Amino acid sequence: MVIHGGAGTIRTQDMTAEMESAYLKGLEEALLAGYSLLEKGSSAVDAVLAATKSLEDNILFNAGRGSVFAADGAQEMDASIMDGSTLKAGAVSAVRNIRNPVELAYMIMAKSQHVMLNGKGAAEFASLNNIQTESDEYFYSQFRYEQWKQMQESGEMALDHNVVLRGNKKFGTVGAVALDKFGNIAAATSTGGMTNKQFGRVGDSPIIGAGTYANNKT
Repeated sequence: MVIHGGAGTIRTQDMTAEMESAYLKGLEEALLAGYSLLEKGSSAVDAVLAATKSLEDNILFNAGRGSVFAADGAQEMDASIMDGSTLKAGAVSAVRNIRNPVELAYMIMAKSQHVMLNGKGAAEFASLNNIQTESDEYFYSQFRYEQWKQMQESGEMALDHNVVLRGNKKFGTVGAVALDKFGNIAAATSTGGMTNKQFGRVGDSPIIGAGTYANNKT
């Protein structure tokens, strides 16, 4: 089981003991969420889904609850998941108010004839499949707001790990890869994208073969 909390680098001198503890706790919780399922004999798909959902639920990471602000002041999220044993995959892009975008991606893989759904269509599919949604307030965090205001003032946009913030809270896209006892591989990715991005922008994270890929033959 492998997880990551983003491409950012935090220098030791910029990190307080409390900050380091919070990040490590978040990563450990996500790792345990996935690995504990593998120990019980669950599939690699179940493991990466659980681990990625845990990261999405943690406001420190740029995915799910901790997603960055787009240009219009909202969060638009992308996610994907792939089963290496079947090569089936599911993805969502530019979704709003979905608590766990990776869960919606999983449902698309499991119940849809399509691989990716976007925006309004993804929201309708989520509603039909009882995917949990949250209010805008759930996704608000002060340090993400400050990050967005910095970008607005400069008229720029930036990947999460390229923005210097007070407190250096700058982790980006999250993901997980797992190998289960049956020899099957799965991978999942989730992100809030770029700070101050044009709403509707889709990055590489939900693109199968670019942001996520799993194949047992590897």
